[in-house]
Amino acid sequence: MNVFIVFAHPEPNSLNGALKDLAVLTLNENGHEVKVSDLYSMGFKATLDRDDFLKMENKDRLMPMLEQFNASKTDGFSSDIKAEMEKIELADLIIFQFPVWYETVPALLKAWFERVLAHGFAHNILEGKVFDRGFLKGKKAMLSFTGGSDKDSYYNNIPNNDKTKLLPPVSLVLRFTGMKVMDAFAIFNAVTLSEDDAEKAFEEYRKLLNNI
Repeated sequence: MNVFIVFAHPEPNSLNGALKDLAVLTLNENGHEVKVSDLYSMGFKATLDRDDFLKMENKDRLMPMLEQFNASKTDGFSSDIKAEMEKIELADLIIFQFPVWYETVPALLKAWFERVLAHGFAHNILEGKVFDRGFLKGKKAMLSFTGGSDKDSYYNNIPNNDKTKLLPPVSLVLRFTGMKVMDAFAIFNAVTLSEDDAEKAFEEYRKLLNNI
């Protein structure tokens, strides 16, 4: 299986960095091919702007959906976006590894969603190519994240404690493209996590990865 990990944390030696490293090691041991995009170390651009496109359809006014659709037809995305799209195309499973900041993903990962899951590439809202008709149908996605609050804070208003629907705005974006969202892996109360609890969490994550 081809696995693509999108890692969004500025510190490689963080808890999130350790989870990313564990995923790479475990998946490789199981014979999977793994690619990683470390967004911070790559210097991934955090803004959707004119530089995303090799040639503008409308040079006078930036209309992101129009330009993304045109770039999808003409292979006109900037090289950094194109590289991420190629990783997605090869992937059977995409794992997103990140900390929850202000109840959502870090801004750089949000920018990755906006720039890479582009109109015409991941979906086409104007033609109804979304959700079960999205262009990324057949691929799976999984959120792996750390949060500073307790578990109940994240499961609030989640029906039946459904792990596929944790962080609703994020999981919804992934389903919108057609991807099947798997159960999320999460470490809660990360700020006060003890060494023993960290070891238990890592073992839980290792077992989950072994059974993918």
